[in-house]
Amino acid sequence: METLEAYLHQQQQRVEKALDQWLPALDTYPPGLMDAMRYSVFAGGKRLRPIMMLAAAESGGGDSEPVLPAACALECIHTYSMIHDDLPAMDNDDYRRGKPTNHVVYGEAMAILAGDALLTHAFEILSSLELAEQFSAELLLQVNRCLSNAAGSTGMIGGQVVDTISEGQKVDLPVVEYIHRHKTAALIEASTTAGGLLGGGSLEEVEALRTFGHQVGWAFQITDDILDVEGNAEILGKAVGRDAELDKATYPAVIGVEASRQRAQELMEQGLEALRPFGDRAEPLRQIAVYIVSRDV
Repeated sequence: METLEAYLHQQQQRVEKALDQWLPALDTYPPGLMDAMRYSVFAGGKRLRPIMMLAAAESGGGDSEPVLPAACALECIHTYSMIHDDLPAMDNDDYRRGKPTNHVVYGEAMAILAGDALLTHAFEILSSLELAEQFSAELLLQVNRCLSNAAGSTGMIGGQVVDTISEGQKVDLPVVEYIHRHKTAALIEASTTAGGLLGGGSLEEVEALRTFGHQVGWAFQITDDILDVEGNAEILGKAVGRDAELDKATYPAVIGVEASRQRAQELMEQGLEALRPFGDRAEPLRQIAVYIVSRDV
């Protein structure tokens, strides 16, 4: 394949174009809502989750083009979670990706509603005629359940709850692991699992992609924790040191930065091992995994 940078840029453009088509137009009534939704969706994200879904579909031997609507749905869920995560009642962040956060620009009420709208719109996309014409109802039901479980009380929301109630508390490593595996890893795991399903992968292939997504998603959050300690705010586009300021339960806080870096590397290698049966078809996923633990943003 081409360089990872070129691959990510090409796939990002595909996702951006599809998102523009699948989101309601800017002038759709009521006023302000679509502007707030689109503001955060197009605020400069790397689109790693939808790209990983597309790459997983291709790893299983499928065509990723019909998977694009589901990838857009996944990105809507991810964006909603960030809007709500930034709210004053949660992390109270003023900047994300170098831009003012949604509630800073549109107010708390509109930010909450924009997040709610994006979450709901995701499942509208997943039930669209376009997807129904490409995939069986049984398969789409599996994908729907995969994404809703990853986003809900047993996934991302569950992790966010434990993250919130653990602030200022002395916690042990299992609690931190729960937060990381649910708040972040669950949605990345869903991206590769759903991609494997929609790409026509066998049961064994889908399970391998699920394992890969979980391990690498876990490593992703550990890397985020490390960057909050020693990252560059200008490069990250957001404040650093917020975890310590909020006294959050993180890997560096519990086991230290170097041990955290080692754990992220171990998880990444476990994820790569799960991809062994795919051969060259999974090369984009392999390179993305390496990037995830070595990135500075």
